[in-house]
Amino acid sequence: MKKIIILILVLVINTLTQAEEWDVKKDAKNSVKFTSSTTVLDFDGVTDKIDGYIYWEGDKIFSGKNEFYFEVDLNTVKTGIGKRDRDMREDVLETDKWPITYFKGSIVSFIKIDSTNSYNIIAKGKMFIHGVEKEMEIPAVIKTQNGTMNVQTRFSVFLKDYKIKAPSLLAFIKVAEEIKLSLNFYLQKSAEKNN
Repeated sequence: MKKIIILILVLVINTLTQAEEWDVKKDAKNSVKFTSSTTVLDFDGVTDKIDGYIYWEGDKIFSGKNEFYFEVDLNTVKTGIGKRDRDMREDVLETDKWPITYFKGSIVSFIKIDSTNSYNIIAKGKMFIHGVEKEMEIPAVIKTQNGTMNVQTRFSVFLKDYKIKAPSLLAFIKVAEEIKLSLNFYLQKSAEKNN
């Protein structure tokens, strides 16, 4: 009988706890761009294949326990040159072993921008690329409007941190260690919202 009462109390407390989850809108104009540089040119890899969510417990945005997660299918990144795409997937990123890159963390600070529904946030967590997880902080701007949340972020990763050898485009032109990332994606409230 005591176990039943405890179970009922846990269920009641869970029901009273407010939480929100926002999931990536697959039909939105999402974009992920990777920019690589060499001594003679820059080139971009782009995809719109991003998935993820933002979750928080509490009645105020980003309050309480929260999670920020996104992942990108590296097999969908296109640079505009088929051979370069194949070489990047097969020889550099080894997407047969690690097809997904992801960031998983939590929003550790947020500041509302003026009177808008926009926030400057810092997310702290782990970035996973090429079989390696590395702690990092990611700055972003998050804006909510008309039932949609937009996340925009720019940050860099370094190939050596993820045990990736910088490829050469020609025998004497090496790709720089720094890869710049730019993400712009949209979320909507999950259908399984708890209130």
